Amino acid sequence: MTLERGTLLHKRYRIVEILGQGGMGSVYRAVDENLGVDVAVKENLFTTDEYARQFRLEAVILANLRHPNLPRVTDHFVIGDQGQYLVMDYIEGEDLRQRMERMGNITEDEAILLGASICDALTYLHTRKPPILHRDIKPGNVKITPDGHIFLVDFGLAKVLHGNQATTTGARAMTPGYSPPEQYGTARTDPRTDIYSLGATLYAALTGIIPEDGLARAMDNTQLTPLRKRNSKISRRLAAAIEKAMGIDPADRFQTAEEFKRALLGSKSKTQRLPGEYVIPPSPSESNGREKQPADEKEIKPLADLREGASAEELPVFKPPKKKRKKNRLVPAILLTLFLLSAALVGTVRFAPALLPPLIKDLIPPPVISFLNPPATATETAVFSATSTEAFPVVAVTEPSPTATLPPTVTSTPTLAPTATLPPVVEMTATPTNTPIPVATLLGGGGGQVTFASSTSGIPQIYLINLDASGLTQLTNMEGGACQPDWSPDGKQIVFISPCPARADFTETIYKDSSLYVMNADGSNVQPLNAGTAFDPAWSPDGKSIAFTSLRDGKKDIYVLTLESGVITRLTTVRGDVQENSQPAWSPSGEQILYMVKRFNAYQVWVMNSAGQGNVQVARSGQSYSDYLPTWTADGETILFSQKDAGAPSRAWLMSIRYEDIAAKTPTRLNLPRPIEDVDVSPDGQWIVFESFDSNGNRDIYLMTLGGEHRTRLTTAPAVDFDPAWRPAP
Repeated sequence: MTLERGTLLHKRYRIVEILGQGGMGSVYRAVDENLGVDVAVKENLFTTDEYARQFRLEAVILANLRHPNLPRVTDHFVIGDQGQYLVMDYIEGEDLRQRMERMGNITEDEAILLGASICDALTYLHTRKPPILHRDIKPGNVKITPDGHIFLVDFGLAKVLHGNQATTTGARAMTPGYSPPEQYGTARTDPRTDIYSLGATLYAALTGIIPEDGLARAMDNTQLTPLRKRNSKISRRLAAAIEKAMGIDPADRFQTAEEFKRALLGSKSKTQRLPGEYVIPPSPSESNGREKQPADEKEIKPLADLREGASAEELPVFKPPKKKRKKNRLVPAILLTLFLLSAALVGTVRFAPALLPPLIKDLIPPPVISFLNPPATATETAVFSATSTEAFPVVAVTEPSPTATLPPTVTSTPTLAPTATLPPVVEMTATPTNTPIPVATLLGGGGGQVTFASSTSGIPQIYLINLDASGLTQLTNMEGGACQPDWSPDGKQIVFISPCPARADFTETIYKDSSLYVMNADGSNVQPLNAGTAFDPAWSPDGKSIAFTSLRDGKKDIYVLTLESGVITRLTTVRGDVQENSQPAWSPSGEQILYMVKRFNAYQVWVMNSAGQGNVQVARSGQSYSDYLPTWTADGETILFSQKDAGAPSRAWLMSIRYEDIAAKTPTRLNLPRPIEDVDVSPDGQWIVFESFDSNGNRDIYLMTLGGEHRTRLTTAPAVDFDPAWRPAP
């Protein structure tokens, strides 16, 4: 749970603002009320043994370090089941990634001085007894103070070397583009691992492009594009030094950070004899370029993805601010004059038509101005507006007994008597001439309701809510919690999983002991489905089957349960370079199934037919991005999926691609407010319901049109609301 501003933590640290958020916790700026100084507080909300041990390791490593380019830890404590906390020096300023996004690529001189500073820090770390490896050097972990001082931060993946050990004592993770090949899998890492990552960081800082991934290069799937091909202004000596640091074989790199530093400083005559410490020129104030955002609202934008066949011109993302062009004041003046003349003419036509000459009157039809002349009867399809002050109408209805047949282990379902309310069904009426009058349809064209999971009661349960945010109803009260609801195609039943201890990120496996259950739309008649351990349920469009993910064989794979017979069919099998398959999503026709694949430690979206054959990758996003939670639009023509930066915690965005284009085109990133995650499309295909969170980190359910209009927050409780599903029309 995100700490609020003003919270007094550990009776000492007063929270001032959120500096960043991730899946494991947040980083805050706080005031040490004992000493009256600003500090940074890093939290770990995952209190499992491995996460706790790794967090303590980071505390021990940093607490014993004393170097001008490294932060200093001053405190470490645990608060019950809430989490662990690390208190360290607050380093004012921005990281290298933010600086490049704001100012563009750094200069050659800045790269040399920045690299020399980090080399000093690495030399200090690598010569400790025992040596310490950082193992996560990238632009986001290089901090620059307002006076140009440089810090290497975030030791969450650090490793302490004991003797000649080949295995890690810390968590091992990869940042595509910045990690060398030996950091993937179980190969030995050593100080040359950090040298590679620093070289890749300088490469990205000078070009604005993440270099080709080390593992892909080691497998001969790609080659490193020469730095000077990306930025011809860089000297040959500096480019050669950086490319040597990024050698695939550790033996081809600089063998120590001190060697790399000498090569960097020696690449230009003006830096050869500079003494340490090294600082770079202070960055111009953010206010020169744009209004400064609050720290908790800053977005981390992804670096450019290096896709096969893409040109350098397509990829840079760290663009310097555009030069202001001289404004041509004549065109705006002409447009303003035309606008005023048009307004005068419209006003004359509307309010003083007698002043017009007869000839002009005959040429102008009678005016129809909607806000002045409202129609007597509504003839247009009503669309729910986020700014509307009228409540969305609902009436109670009684539904017939469900028609879906359950497996033999499930008892028959009685007639439903739902307590939840639905919008009215408006029937067509006729005029005396028997001409039909158009009537208003429901928002989204479905049942006018959304089901979702929420931790409001402590452990997640499933709730139902109307699209005007009224009629909130708790449907389940499962002892182990419930989540991941999905509707039967007739909108009369819900399949879900239990137990559900919490919302899980797509990289986690906390539902491995969960099972499938089914209930009526009002929460009555909860019955287990005989599918064994299962999660990610998806009801087929014909109502006869449910696809799901299971770890029954030790790996995530996708299965289908036929409801009438109870037969379970396996659709995917983990083998070769595929590490897991999950998150099935049926096409509206029931002929294809989208799903997520973990392959080469990258998360990808694939599609197969309903028999588990014809598997095709939907998007080739590389290892810079994670693609997950795929879904279809209502017409089955377009695929949507969430995407986020794989290298660091970031706010997810929504991608789109037409199904017929998956072999030939690249998905499009939709220009919608972020974050946006776990999307479900309305039955009419015009609206989406999704997860998002506000500046305080409160995760809630939202809806809006696919065009980004009428964004409406459906839930506001101080709890985690997730897994939304739009109810089909009864």
